[in-house]
Amino acid sequence: MSIIRVVRGVGTAPTEMASYDAALAAANIHNYNLVAVSSIVPADATVEEVDAAPDLGPAGNRLTVVEARETTATPGETVVAGLGWATGSGPGLFYEASGTDEDAVREAVTDGLAAGRGLREWDFDDEQVALTAAEHEGDGYTTVVTIAAYGDSKSIF
Repeated sequence: MSIIRVVRGVGTAPTEMASYDAALAAANIHNYNLVAVSSIVPADATVEEVDAAPDLGPAGNRLTVVEARETTATPGETVVAGLGWATGSGPGLFYEASGTDEDAVREAVTDGLAAGRGLREWDFDDEQVALTAAEHEGDGYTTVVTIAAYGDSKSIF
């Protein structure tokens, strides 16, 4: 059975891209080339939340992900990245949302999951939502990420 790990990160840096890299480093997935996929959980996978990803292979490898991300440069502004999943005995779904209000992001994720379940004739018996939020203080940028990382990384070649 394959594992999909849900990881979170917050990063602050002088540029938007550097803050994103710092958020990925906090989740321990900064050394991979991230490849975004839509939002289907394969039937043979389990989803688990972890504090940070373990070693998923050599640096530079490709890592398949579903990603929620939000960045701000506005002092005092809160940014939120939310990821939700619905699973059961077969395939499942991920839905992601981001913004500046935790309640609105949570609602967007749960509404998305409900809509996605309505499009499929699959059995769902578990639903979870993970939010990452941070308030930007000072200079530069703050980025938050909540990411589902699918298994181990693979060679990009």
